Amino acid sequence: MSSGSPIQIPSRLPLLLTHEGVLLPGSTMRTSVDSARNLQLVRSRLLKGTSLQSTILGVIPNTPDPASDAQDLPPLHRIGTAALAVQVVGSNWPQPHYTLLVTGLCRFQIVQVLKERPYPVAQVEQLDRLEEFPSTPQTREQLGELSEQFYKYAVQLVEMLDMSVPAVAKLRRLLDSLPREALPDILTSIIRTSNKEKLQILDAVSLEDRFKMTIPLLVRQIEGLKLLQKTRKHKQDDEKRVIAIRPMRRITHVPGALEEEEEEEEDSDDVVLLERKVRSSSMPEQARRVCLKEVKRLKKMPQSMPEYALTRNYLELMVELPWNKNTTDRLDIRAARVLLDNDHYAMEKLKKRVLEYLAVRQLRNNLKGPILCFVGPPGVGKTSVGRSVAKTLGREFHRIALGGVCDQSDIRGHRRTYVGSMPGRIINGLKTVGVNNPVFLLDEVDKLGKSLQGDPAAALLEVLDPEQNHNFTDHYLNVAFDLSQVLFIATANTTATIPAALLDRMEVIQVPGYTQEEKIEIAHRHLIPKQLDQHGLTPQQLQIPPATTLGIITRYTREAGVRSLDRKLGAICRAVAVKVAEGQHREAKLERADATEAQGGGEDSEDTAPQPISDSGAAGLALPPEMPILIDLHALKDILGPPMYEMEVSERLSQPGVAIGLAWTPLGGEIMFVEASRMDGEGQLTLTGQLGDVMKESAHLAISWLRSNAKKYHLTNASGSFDLLDNTDIHLHFPAGAVTKDGPSAGVTIVTCLASLFSGRLVRSDVAMTGEITLRGLVLPVGGIKDKVLAAHRAGLKRVILPQRNEKDLEEIPGNVRRDLSFVTASCLDEVLNAAFDGGFSVKTRPGLLNSKL
Repeated sequence: MSSGSPIQIPSRLPLLLTHEGVLLPGSTMRTSVDSARNLQLVRSRLLKGTSLQSTILGVIPNTPDPASDAQDLPPLHRIGTAALAVQVVGSNWPQPHYTLLVTGLCRFQIVQVLKERPYPVAQVEQLDRLEEFPSTPQTREQLGELSEQFYKYAVQLVEMLDMSVPAVAKLRRLLDSLPREALPDILTSIIRTSNKEKLQILDAVSLEDRFKMTIPLLVRQIEGLKLLQKTRKHKQDDEKRVIAIRPMRRITHVPGALEEEEEEEEDSDDVVLLERKVRSSSMPEQARRVCLKEVKRLKKMPQSMPEYALTRNYLELMVELPWNKNTTDRLDIRAARVLLDNDHYAMEKLKKRVLEYLAVRQLRNNLKGPILCFVGPPGVGKTSVGRSVAKTLGREFHRIALGGVCDQSDIRGHRRTYVGSMPGRIINGLKTVGVNNPVFLLDEVDKLGKSLQGDPAAALLEVLDPEQNHNFTDHYLNVAFDLSQVLFIATANTTATIPAALLDRMEVIQVPGYTQEEKIEIAHRHLIPKQLDQHGLTPQQLQIPPATTLGIITRYTREAGVRSLDRKLGAICRAVAVKVAEGQHREAKLERADATEAQGGGEDSEDTAPQPISDSGAAGLALPPEMPILIDLHALKDILGPPMYEMEVSERLSQPGVAIGLAWTPLGGEIMFVEASRMDGEGQLTLTGQLGDVMKESAHLAISWLRSNAKKYHLTNASGSFDLLDNTDIHLHFPAGAVTKDGPSAGVTIVTCLASLFSGRLVRSDVAMTGEITLRGLVLPVGGIKDKVLAAHRAGLKRVILPQRNEKDLEEIPGNVRRDLSFVTASCLDEVLNAAFDGGFSVKTRPGLLNSKL
């Protein structure tokens, strides 16, 4: 095909359906191919074709291709563009698709669609030709004034651009070399136009119509460029004026009115104002030098640079930080004690530690802030105590939630080399409170994570070390900040997941669960008034006696804290709110009915008579409930439903092979049943209940100790043999099976359970026990004694067997709990068995008989 001959397209063309853009003759466009028919066209026609004709296809605009091959074709746009596929790029992620680079050749009109599958093919009629017309005077005369006017606007538009750009210079040369017939399509694809406008140009088959439609688009683009250049010129003039004024300020100094004008001009300059703030701030000298250096860099930096905003944000943060600003502590110990007692009931250890800190602060002013860690089950008030401590000291309070944090940059901040960098939570918190001696509550410090971004627990080592945090360096600040006056309080449910190095830096204060009496006091002092206030009720409308509160605690909640109790009280208040609202509605109805009856009875008209209220109306106007509404146990069942927890201890201990142990969990203490059964077998021990390795080892220890002492206690299997595993399998189960269990404290419970199984005797139904065992039968101490004892008290048990070396832990248990329970301290398993069975578990001896050795 010679350059002088016109381009002839085939009479049958495959159709590429697109709705993203409009391809005009002489222009180039990239289009994405991801629908079924278009994909089939690319694979079958372009990728497998070998001739030049196979790369020519018809591009139909404003026509989306159906997603499925089974769907029919939508109505096709009448005019399309014959295009040459210049490039095909494919990818399989996230789904198979291709990107085509196509160049428009000429317009065509669809005559008839020949087939729709696997891709559409149509018979087309060529409408114009992209030809190499010679630029001759005869051609210019034929185009007439319209083309000359279009050419003039096109040259004006191009010359308004930067001719030093190679693409602009090439476009200027093309205006002179290309035929005038091709210019409307090419310039329309270059200037800013919408797809709708391009579609109108494509549909304009007549050259005269095409020129008339394109000229207004060129004029609009020229006007937009003129406005843009005018705006840029004003901005440049303003910048030159500011640059010219600044040197004059440094040289000239006129007293009086001129000095006031200079101050106003400086205030309008943000950078100069920022420099003033840096110089007048109370930051240390090292930090001031770093800030002044950044201010110098900021003055030389154009505002369009991304680093300008980063540097300015950094300087504003440095100015806002409370380097030397603090609050004065309230050191009145008597007032602090009253405030703590009013806010929280019990928690004597915590209150004692806060009062000790206040006392030492009275004697020494520059005392470093302690690092406290409150460890206890959920719902016991660890977070609220931290807020009360801040209120007592008269300090600002800020809470930092650490649960799920797995990036050390959350603690130490990001380096300013990163886009979007910001300081860590410690520095952000100081900026928020505005003082350098607040109370920081690090909530859920035991739930910190670890990831590829670092270990936040390791980043906290510097923050929570009193010997290092006076020189804490955040990555974003890159200068030292003094945290020694900050009172850090961390909260955790368990210390098992806190790294040892971090735990060593904190003063751990255990916050155990509440007893039933403490929960009743908390409910009537704090929870019930709060719920009444939240639900718009008053004590004259609702009363909950202590007996009802005890019923909620024992039968509807089983927890160490008071969150579930608070929710149950809220449910009662909601039910009473419904009754109160209905009663007010009925009172209003009765008042209206009485007023209507009185008005009707006062009239003397003989035609009208008062209408009697029907029975249904009387039922609807029932009297409102009497106030106050008293919640008793029967009303409790109607509101909260049947009890969720029942005392099932005596029922579950009705046969041998069951014992009650005491377990500690992060949610508080729990009672734990241990069940055992035996059957004929091969001497295997089966353990179920999702047990950990330590608990499995305790079970093996227990069975080994019983086998070695079977003759002593006269324990036999089903066949009467002292070898307990001879032709016998033993199965130990720890309900509930879905809860993971581990730890050594179930050793004595397993021994008691197996001793009950092989002796056929019942374990006392009011006994619970805890303790670790050894192979020699010794009972070793365990932890969590207070929580375990409180769990036994909640369950209604009367006797608790503890290791003798845990006797010192009984001092932490409230006096009313100690009075309700009897404690047996044991140093060996003999004492445990004697205390667990009625009448003891005596040793079986046969005096005068010798075992035969024959």
